[in-house]
Amino acid sequence: MINRFSLMLFFALFVMTTSCKKEDASSKIDENTTEIAPADPNAVNPEANIGGPEVPVENTLPEPKDGKYPVIEFETKEHDFGKINQGDKVTYDFKFKNTGEADLLISDARGSCGCTVPDYPKTAIKPGESSQIKVSFNSKGKNGENKKTVTLVCNTKDKKEMLTIKASINALEGAKK
Repeated sequence: MINRFSLMLFFALFVMTTSCKKEDASSKIDENTTEIAPADPNAVNPEANIGGPEVPVENTLPEPKDGKYPVIEFETKEHDFGKINQGDKVTYDFKFKNTGEADLLISDARGSCGCTVPDYPKTAIKPGESSQIKVSFNSKGKNGENKKTVTLVCNTKDKKEMLTIKASINALEGAKK
């Protein structure tokens, strides 16, 4: 009995260790998936501070049968935090209103990197109603000009909306060593 269990355990470990290729996850984005493999969170990549790849997201919300779409109208789609210190955690509420003819559904919201985290309404926003999307940005390990995006997947005609945050991050003296 123990031999059979040991053999099965060995086989399972063998399959697990040999079936996965080790690749640089920060350079691999599969176009057919909605997930991005995380890069090393401790690495500082100055080129990654500006812009960032558009986050691949899939919209699985159905088309309206009556042809009436919601319209998401933001007060602003871009916010500049200005000058902040490295390590600061800042937030901004992107306020919006559904000015369309149907309930607005947001099925997903993703930041362009792990330092940018959106919090979005999980319930329908009726025509004429307002709500907000809270975006948090953690500047730990960042330096200089930073521009990050949040991609929203929703049931609007365009199916996606993009929000942008910016910050000019001042490296702390102790962090420069």
